[in-house]
Amino acid sequence: MIKHQVAALPWRRKKNGDIEILLITSRETKRWVIPKGWPMDGLKDYNAARQEAFEEAGAEGKMARQPLGVFHYKKRTKLSELRPIDVTVYGLEVKNLKRNWPEKTERQRAWFSCEVAATLVDEEQLKKLIANFSK
Repeated sequence: MIKHQVAALPWRRKKNGDIEILLITSRETKRWVIPKGWPMDGLKDYNAARQEAFEEAGAEGKMARQPLGVFHYKKRTKLSELRPIDVTVYGLEVKNLKRNWPEKTERQRAWFSCEVAATLVDEEQLKKLIANFSK
């Protein structure tokens, strides 16, 4: 059975018009990823993605209500099984980055151009989504 997660693609536009993507490191493997998590009771998926962006990256801003797309990955369970996950991605135009946020001690965060960010994430569909991102 395929499980479903939601994610935020945090972005900002520089003064010269270029777009940058905020990536974070995963807690265990330290890979570059975007903030994501499970849907939350009582929240629409885009608001759950907004909450994940705050908890994992300290990012706040204007959340898109329509998804940018979907990517798939396999999540390793505690029993070392690989479970398929579909992730719906929502854009988050970052207006504020908190100095302190819930997972600050567990993750790093950094801004990258779309081109560089696309090379840093592992999932092929996410690479394409980031590479083609424009507002």
